[in-house]
Amino acid sequence: MDSHSRAVAYLKVLMPLAALALMSTLFLISRGSNTEAVIPFAQKEIEDRMKGQQVTAPFFSGTTAQGDEIMVSAALARPGGADAPAVASEVSANFRLARGGRITLASQTGSIQPGQATAEFTGGVTITSTQGLIVETETLNAALDGLEASSPGPVQATGPLGQLTAGNMRISSESEDGTVHMLFKNGVKLIYDPQQPER
Repeated sequence: MDSHSRAVAYLKVLMPLAALALMSTLFLISRGSNTEAVIPFAQKEIEDRMKGQQVTAPFFSGTTAQGDEIMVSAALARPGGADAPAVASEVSANFRLARGGRITLASQTGSIQPGQATAEFTGGVTITSTQGLIVETETLNAALDGLEASSPGPVQATGPLGQLTAGNMRISSESEDGTVHMLFKNGVKLIYDPQQPER
């Protein structure tokens, strides 16, 4: 066997070995560059998820007997139990009225009592109507089977006529034509603003 044949024989053995050595080095370098996996959740989020079941971005929609459309969404919801209602955070609701107009609602938290067909919105509740009325209160109790709601505590409102305060408020559609009304009661005070355009 001449020197050329010997060199070829050696290269046939050395080349695969060198390739294996290079490949193993690449894998070792890639593993060593990121020894800790990055978890895309903050520690508090992991702890919250471990405490109980939850649903991210839940959404509910339905229609009342009068034809009003109801759409409710939240950032996060936790199912209730035998002694506790289901609770949601960053709640927003949109009521598209069958006779025209719209009412929107936003609150920090909300809870549902399915057995009683009621919901409670709490914490910075803001109600806005297409007529330009903006109502703020801390608690709003609402029915799940129709457009019926009431605020047991004080409310503040701003609208086309000016600023209004009252001890409580009720939203209902009990009139014969099915029109939705907001009724303010208990020490109603209106500060009329003549610069606001009347509607």
